[in-house]
Amino acid sequence: QVQLKQSGGGLVQAGGSLRLSCTASGRTFSSYTVGWFRQAPGKEREFAAELNWSGTSTDYADSVKGRFTISRDDAKNTVHLQMNSLKPEDTAVYYCAAKLWGAGGAIPARYDSWGQGTQVTVSS
Repeated sequence: QVQLKQSGGGLVQAGGSLRLSCTASGRTFSSYTVGWFRQAPGKEREFAAELNWSGTSTDYADSVKGRFTISRDDAKNTVHLQMNSLKPEDTAVYYCAAKLWGAGGAIPARYDSWGQGTQVTVSS
């Protein structure tokens, strides 16, 4: 099973940018669909973005489409989530998740492994 370690995040003003990273150990990402989810206080975990195992297809929640970009660096076995034009409503703990083969989509239970989470706070 792949282990995921997250980095990045922090505090940024509205309109700013942050990049989150999710690095795999134990397996390479070439076999995994990777998703990013987020959870705000008092809310359920929600889907943000997905990159399929082959790295050829992406999907985004409507709330982040056009502002967030998910990408993979195979040389570093890392998946990034570039977040631009951040809004206060993007404030949440962000999690990366991996699913061996197939699509994970917006359903957290479909994913096999999870990162530790990282806080993103966007001030107005």
